[in-house]
Amino acid sequence: MKVLVATEKPFSKVAVDGIRRIVEEAGHTFAALEKYTDASQLLEAVADADALIVRSDKVTREVIAAAPNLKIVVRAGAGFDNLNLPACTERGIVAMNTPGQNSNAVAELAIGMMIYISRNQFTPGTGSELKGKTLGIQAYGNVGRLVASHAKSFGMKIMAFDPFVPAEAMEAEGVIVAKTLEDLYENSHFVSLHIPATEQTKNSIGYNLLSRMPKGGCLVNTARKEVVNEEELIKVLREREDLKYITDVATANHAAIAEEFGKRVFATPKKMGAETAEANVNAGLAAANQICDYFATGNTRFQLNK
Repeated sequence: MKVLVATEKPFSKVAVDGIRRIVEEAGHTFAALEKYTDASQLLEAVADADALIVRSDKVTREVIAAAPNLKIVVRAGAGFDNLNLPACTERGIVAMNTPGQNSNAVAELAIGMMIYISRNQFTPGTGSELKGKTLGIQAYGNVGRLVASHAKSFGMKIMAFDPFVPAEAMEAEGVIVAKTLEDLYENSHFVSLHIPATEQTKNSIGYNLLSRMPKGGCLVNTARKEVVNEEELIKVLREREDLKYITDVATANHAAIAEEFGKRVFATPKKMGAETAEANVNAGLAAANQICDYFATGNTRFQLNK
């Protein structure tokens, strides 16, 4: 089988070498398309691929149509909104992600962002501490759980809302369980988002929730920009001069927002959640192992389009 690694933004050399080793030791053929500049290059490269590994590269219906031999595609990372799952399903292609491999990198960034905004973006002036503050976790999965663990070491109180995680499991980890999202926002000095961008979650974080936050509240977004209703975010920031927003996924009009709200908002220049050497390697190797395991045993543990 031919395994293609197609990455507009390449993996590190260590990761690529590791992926090649895993693929070739399993008896498959390795190929790479790195730093491509046009979608046509990807369409040409997938023509004879049996498996595909991508990062944030878009696997569209057109890409799938150009890959008649494709049997499996793995997104090296947790988010998978760059994969056209219906098109994969129609073709019988297994689509997977690699949950957990980037989790610690994202969690550490979330904590770092909270410190950064609390200390006036490291400029002169009186800031505040994380100790004693309540951190609300929206979605208590791999990343949310790690953010909670790291935050506890700063002396923060942890509250979480996740209808898919048993309350008993969260309580066993010392987490206060929010009965509703409104409850979470009303009682959290910081709210850290870890929800995927789905039809149910897009634009779901808006005025109703943000306006409930305590004085000095801050929304931390290391998830997806689509989950925040930007118009309603601007409205609440105008009405509540104490609220803050810090994000790893810049708003569509971030320059104007930054000019209007100054140090109350911050966005990383480019999404950095998984941008660590360790996460880069972990996600790439996991993707290769999952593909080889699928070909060898049919294992579909992390399949997204069941």
